[in-house]
Amino acid sequence: QVQVVESGGGLVQPGGSLRLSCVCSGGRFSHASMSWHRQAPGKEREMVAVISATGNIVYGDNDKGRFTISRDNAKNTVFLEMNSLEPEDTAVYFCHYLFPRSSPGFWGQGTQVTVSS
Repeated sequence: QVQVVESGGGLVQPGGSLRLSCVCSGGRFSHASMSWHRQAPGKEREMVAVISATGNIVYGDNDKGRFTISRDNAKNTVFLEMNSLEPEDTAVYFCHYLFPRSSPGFWGQGTQVTVSS
């Protein structure tokens, strides 16, 4: 069983920044593809960013060049740096661990990000 725990969410003003962290335990983090997703009220969950075990990165359409995903395998942690935040970025942000590819993976409980003045 892999445990996935997100942190770093909160209330931020438009134009502000946040750094989300996701710590994994119980798995093979360095082999896993890690991703961030978000879900706003009344909307479907959408992919924000993915970083593979080899460091390949893909961003979702919502990025607009404002988000940066990174990982620290020594700390079993993946990060999401978010800049120039907009009210439309308000959502619960979830971290997903995937290894092996054939598995459904594991989700964290989510961390709330609220962008409001």
